[in-house]
Amino acid sequence: MAAITINIVAFDIPFPANYGGTIDIFYKLKTLKSLGAEIILHCFKYNKDEQAELEKYCNEVHYYPRKKGFLNFLSNLPYIVLTRGNSELLTNLKTNDYPILFEGLHTCAFLDSPELKNRIKMVRTHNVEHDYYQGLADASNDIAKKTYYKTESKKLEQFEHVLNSASAILSISPNDHTYFSEKYKNVHYMPAFHPFETVTSKTGSGNYFLYHGNLSVEENQLAVDFLIDEVFSKVPHKLIVAGRNPEHKLKSKTDKIQNIKLVGNPSDAKMKDLLANAQACVLPTFQATGLKLKLLISLFSSRFVIANDTMINNTGLDDLCARADSAKKFIEQINKISTSEFTSEKVLERAEKLKKFSNHENGKRLLKIVSEL
Repeated sequence: MAAITINIVAFDIPFPANYGGTIDIFYKLKTLKSLGAEIILHCFKYNKDEQAELEKYCNEVHYYPRKKGFLNFLSNLPYIVLTRGNSELLTNLKTNDYPILFEGLHTCAFLDSPELKNRIKMVRTHNVEHDYYQGLADASNDIAKKTYYKTESKKLEQFEHVLNSASAILSISPNDHTYFSEKYKNVHYMPAFHPFETVTSKTGSGNYFLYHGNLSVEENQLAVDFLIDEVFSKVPHKLIVAGRNPEHKLKSKTDKIQNIKLVGNPSDAKMKDLLANAQACVLPTFQATGLKLKLLISLFSSRFVIANDTMINNTGLDDLCARADSAKKFIEQINKISTSEFTSEKVLERAEKLKKFSNHENGKRLLKIVSEL
């Protein structure tokens, strides 16, 4: 069978793959390349440089600037969509007739374009975006940000009907799959692509607990504040908070508490080490949209995982985690797990459960969907 060629439109430059959405895209590129697919990558350049690494996996890589500026906030279109509505992208997509995979609602400015009417067009949904932005609004204490998030949420909800122009929708979590299946046709559940081929969790025990995530995102800031104020300020166990771009107020807060340490912008090697040697990852979340890639990363590479229902419900992974739905329950689980050994039996159980998150199998499914459209 001839190799499948596919256009992939990414909302960001997907390397370095240092947060959830880019991790899914980057490891999708690697997987599809390994399966013989040829990829024409289109990506938006706004906070990263062009990356030669992407040329290892893509036949072509095209970069487009985002149209930032205050006037874009006044449009009826969502800001995250309008700023990626680059006409050069449409021109380049028209130079071939290969299928197009739009990564996220962010990239769908041209999904319903008459000039792409007869093309195979798939959308990878990374969240129910209007719910996600409403959650950011709820989590933010900054009036300007809160107003932006609320307005963007309403615009995204109105814009979402553009998905009727998609040939297929690839949802990232079971909850999102339920939502999109009730509204649109040809929806497929496809778990996130990720950096792991096998479970690398160490046996034995560690002497600290770990929270990891993008610390510039309000959702994660809310989780960290909960862990510091309501959980680890009341127990003697050590907590390490690690992630990108922590705000100064978090550093000031953690500096004052003896058993809490902040590791800002850790290297990949440092992050792997923190995950491998932690006793447990503690993962509360207060937003149910999307799949929290930090959950998969923790299960593939760390020891115990303590999480709340919002993080684990309807993932099929709840029996691999210790459940805690209040500060009191987190404290109980932390005290209990602090003296537990992570056994080889637990590693084997985890490896069996995580087979359904195989990049190789998901890549084959994606190519099968493309070939059948």
